[in-house]
Formats: sequence, C-alpha cells, structure tokens
Amino acid sequence: MNTLKTERRELAEKAKKLRREGFVTGNIFGHQIEGSIPVKMSRPDVEKLMKAQGKGSKLALELDGKTYTVLIKEVQYNTMKGQFDEIDFQALVSDEMVRSVAEVQIHNHDKLHAGVLQQELTEVSYSALPADLVEKIVIDAEKLNIGDTVTVGDLEIAKNPKIHLHTDRQAVIVAVTAAHTHQEAAEETEEAAPQE
Repeated sequence: MNTLKTERRELAEKAKKLRREGFVTGNIFGHQIEGSIPVKMSRPDVEKLMKAQGKGSKLALELDGKTYTVLIKEVQYNTMKGQFDEIDFQALVSDEMVRSVAEVQIHNHDKLHAGVLQQELTEVSYSALPADLVEKIVIDAEKLNIGDTVTVGDLEIAKNPKIHLHTDRQAVIVAVTAAHTHQEAAEETEEAAPQE
C-alpha cells in the first residue's frame, strides 16, 4: 500500500494561496474523526502517487506521527492548469462497510481483432469492507469480438458475495460493434429513402 505524507492545514491558510505555493489541499473524514481534518500535501508527492492510484484507491496517510488507512474519495483536477487542486480521503474502519468505486481500465485496445470498442462506463459503484475493496476492473479487449458486450454482472466483482453493487448488473461496460465505413452508411441511407 502506498504512503502519502500530509501536514495539518490551519483554517487561516487559504487554499488558493497554498496551491500557488505548490501544495494540494484536502480533508480526512470518517466515523472515528470528529468533523474533518484539513490537510495539505506536496504537489510532486501527490502527482507521483496519482500516476499509480486514483479515486477509489486505498493508501496510508501519515499525519502528526499517526498513520491512517484511507480511501481516495474525491479528486479535483484543474484541467486548465494541469494539476491536482484538492483530494478528500475517507478514513477506513476494518469492520465498517464503505461505499467506493472501481475504475474500469481497457487493456490491449490496439489488439481488438475487428469492430469498434465502445466504453459505456468508466467506473462501477459498490460497498464493501476495507479488506474487500477493489481499485480497478481490467477488461482485455483482445478477447472480444464483434457483437460482444460486457455487463457489470459479467465481472468478478459481481460474483463476490462480500461486495454489494450499486451500479446496475445489467449496465453495459463495453460493447464491440461492426465498423461502418462512410460508403456503407451512404448506401444504407439510399436504401432507406422512399422510392419515387
């Protein structure tokens, strides 16, 4: 499990000023934390961490000499500046169910035999105990053919009795459809047009 060092942020410290100084702001919350703990983190540390992890990932947060096992709950990414602005963390309790998301990743996209792969969902929502959390769902495009669909119910996460799904089991994650050329589409349009 990856570790991220954080510092307690004083409420007088403005988030915008801290971001200009190279920090990412955030909060730690959870049932065993009264209110929430405002924190600040070094931007290079956050960027390094987020290359390997994302929303729904579990990690260790160091704060004031104490280590919290947390879930990355919310991520605010500033696309204009190309940087992370804020990350919120939920402190985990071993015997307490937590709601999270598993990110859907498509592997071997370039090895798809034929057709066009359409991704309908980028994450699956579920609840589980901290020990059963799932960070990523990997789908191998190389194993898919035209006409194939993968639904939430087809996934390993759906077969785990310890996981309670919130995303509909019938929801399609990916589908492979036949590729239509412009000529084929034009011919179909002509055939559909009423005859004079």
